[in-house]
Amino acid sequence: MTKFITHFESAIEPAVTLPANQIQTMHKSRPLWARYDLDAVARSMTKQQLAARPQTPWRYRELLPIGNCIEPVSLNESVSALISCRRLAKQMGLSHLSIKDEGQLPTCSFKCRGLSLAVTMARHFGIQRIAMSSNGNAGGAMAMYAARAGMQSVVFMPSNTPSANKMEAWVCGAKLFETNGWIDAGGKRIREGHDRGLWFDISTLKEPYRLEGKKTMGFEIAEQSDWSLPEVIIYPTGGGTALIAMWKAFKELREMGFLTSGTMPRFYASQSNGCQPIVSAWEAGKRFADRHEDPQTVASGIRVPTALGDFMVLDTLKESGGAAVAVEEANLAAWQSKVATAEGIIVCPETATCIGALEKLVDSGEVGRNERVVIVNTAAGQKYFEAPVPAVPQIDLNAETDWEDFETRYLKPANGKVCGAMRVN
Repeated sequence: MTKFITHFESAIEPAVTLPANQIQTMHKSRPLWARYDLDAVARSMTKQQLAARPQTPWRYRELLPIGNCIEPVSLNESVSALISCRRLAKQMGLSHLSIKDEGQLPTCSFKCRGLSLAVTMARHFGIQRIAMSSNGNAGGAMAMYAARAGMQSVVFMPSNTPSANKMEAWVCGAKLFETNGWIDAGGKRIREGHDRGLWFDISTLKEPYRLEGKKTMGFEIAEQSDWSLPEVIIYPTGGGTALIAMWKAFKELREMGFLTSGTMPRFYASQSNGCQPIVSAWEAGKRFADRHEDPQTVASGIRVPTALGDFMVLDTLKESGGAAVAVEEANLAAWQSKVATAEGIIVCPETATCIGALEKLVDSGEVGRNERVVIVNTAAGQKYFEAPVPAVPQIDLNAETDWEDFETRYLKPANGKVCGAMRVN
């Protein structure tokens, strides 16, 4: 039985290393990188072996802290689909556009990747109670995996967190508390409780295991792309952990010799102009972002006024040759509808920012029309009950319907058979 992780490394002071055989949090209040013996991994995990393994994120165990000797806490996660979107691509003037649909995972969001591994490691090290401040999906996922592991969980959520996420946490037995502040303010209180020994803080990047779990998204994209990575990946960015994790995953695969192309993707971080700390820092040429005061966006997952890993996100954008892009909050519902009507995929409001960003990038020529583009749908759009929808026409069932007027006003022109044999030209 083997684990290939060798140590943890400070993200702010790379010369500082910490042992991997005990639970870790941060160094000088900044995140850690997990490091592996990649030569040994390459000898142990071949492409041929991967092809024969079950289609779950745990197929990449050698590149995770658990190796093959720690049993994961699992809800039967599967590899999420990379869906080719030809009609949407054509509308946006592209030849190749795909959506990595994380809404298909057990928690209906990408958060299960990181939380399943973080809870696994917490259980392995004997921790009995975990806690976080969350805008929604992460808190719900933590509660689900904690319940699966037989652990206690505590969640602080802003009062305007989507109801679906509150329900997830509550019904899974989490100690749920609404707060009168934003996620970062709640995070400070969670940290105070951690320092008092009340719980283990499992908030974004406060420990290194969630980031490692989210690497599996990058591994999957690489394998689903036949080990030839797309030129562009657009990711809705709040804390930005998955963006950082995918870049780390690609660099590990490159070092192991798994990639068939020397091209690495350009990463683009998309944000709503209602909360755009990463974009503001990028445009100002800063490595660390200032807090975005009074954040306002229905995309609760990216309503993060200040991110612990801001410098890691900005470093990734710079290193990959990408950028940070802000889009108009008022257009999120329209972009969701654009995807759904073209492809039948209901993306979350966070991912709607990716569509707006892609429009800007194509129009400016920064993204070429023949480049392969992947957008990550971080959660199922159906979880956002409170998101605004446009007004819809009303039907008076007490009055006769003028069907000719109805068709003219509301229906697209139909050519040929519409429904069975009812109407044939």
